Amino acid sequence: MRFVVIIMWVAVAVALLLPLLRRLRVPSRKSPHALPDELVKDPVCQTYIVKSRAVRRTDGDRVRYFCSEQCARLAQGG
Repeated sequence: MRFVVIIMWVAVAVALLLPLLRRLRVPSRKSPHALPDELVKDPVCQTYIVKSRAVRRTDGDRVRYFCSEQCARLAQGG
């Protein structure tokens, strides 16, 4: 019976501490001099999306940003 209680306590401790340990282990991706991410406007649905998370499509030398794959397909006529 004690074994089951000990296993339960260990499981709870791991479940609570694991996210904290992951946060400490993962290095920050941003450099200390990085600028804040800018917003770009989706030309299809007119919503604003963070540039780093936007779907990118290039038309020759121009880069267009979309909020989703669906909007990118609509812009290409499909």
